[in-house]
Amino acid sequence: MALDARQWLDKIRALPLTSPMRIMNVCGGHERSISMAGLRSALPDMIDLIPGPGCPVCICPEEDIYQAIQIGLNEPDSIVVAFGDMLRVPVNVSSKSVRSLEQAKAAGADIRPIASPSEAVRIAKSEPGKTVVFFVAGFETTCAPVAGMLAEGIPDNLLLLMSGRLTWPAVAMLLDYETPSFDALIAPGHVSTVMGPEEWQFVVDRHGFPAAIAGFTPDSLLAAIYSVLRQKLDGRIFLDNCYEQVVKPHGNPTARRLIESTLTIIDAPWRGIGIIPASGLELSAGYAQHNARLRFPVHAENARKNAGTMPPGCDCARVVLGRIKPVDCKLYGASCTPRSPVGPCMVSDEGACRIWWSSGIRTQSTEHEKTTCT
Repeated sequence: MALDARQWLDKIRALPLTSPMRIMNVCGGHERSISMAGLRSALPDMIDLIPGPGCPVCICPEEDIYQAIQIGLNEPDSIVVAFGDMLRVPVNVSSKSVRSLEQAKAAGADIRPIASPSEAVRIAKSEPGKTVVFFVAGFETTCAPVAGMLAEGIPDNLLLLMSGRLTWPAVAMLLDYETPSFDALIAPGHVSTVMGPEEWQFVVDRHGFPAAIAGFTPDSLLAAIYSVLRQKLDGRIFLDNCYEQVVKPHGNPTARRLIESTLTIIDAPWRGIGIIPASGLELSAGYAQHNARLRFPVHAENARKNAGTMPPGCDCARVVLGRIKPVDCKLYGASCTPRSPVGPCMVSDEGACRIWWSSGIRTQSTEHEKTTCT
């Protein structure tokens, strides 16, 4: 019989832990579940749960956001569509300039939030006299349906500005640091559902770190936390699948085939972090006629690639890398709040700063005050 969250918590508390254990959860959805359920305060003090780089909005290159804004403002027959979180992400321009897609919309650009690729197709079909630019920022679970959309065939007037990213190269980069910021990994269940659990085997084989794949409920997350702790204690390191009901060997073959047939892997920039080799997804050559970068090169400002860091004073990059907690950023809760975000980590529902603030975490002390599993 499957254990519930309370039972997993009891098993974790019974472990003979003798030294601190830093466990990184890659996914923004994991971070939301952990924070909303108050798991940090319910776990023993020796266990430190660290938010990781699993927020696509947070790491979307500044130059891509800037290009999407400029297309919307300067191409009168264009419609720019993007997933809702992207509309509020600011770029590094003066306060008198248009700093986000949301502000571009207020300035008269036709900017529309969408929830799925099918909405982009519908808009393009309903507006045949317009050029619809779908600004795609997301990881494998977002790129798979985009790939399906491309494979089915899209209207001639639908272009894509791709900012797709793969999750595992960022984790590989973090593990290649001389001093990694974590000791064990909780891998994202939804990405593993698409790409297969094997994508995370390198964490064990190449680096010797405990790893477990988790779903998004407290019981699944606690099962994964128990697994990596038990692995460390026993000295038996392996990749544990704690989301077997959904994550199957080799993932979703159809989704993987669609990604491979429509998109190509490139070296790609991550905002505030730099280029991560083989971490980006771009349209393959067969879909070049739908590539917004090629159609609107005039709106790609090369200087942005050098200026594409986080806003001044913003520590989102170090939060994404697991180097600091959201509350360690000097702007957190001061000039940066969900109502008036400075950095992308406070904009997105998958950003650690936004999640912590929404969970009532205001300072280091309040990080441990909320407990619901005891």
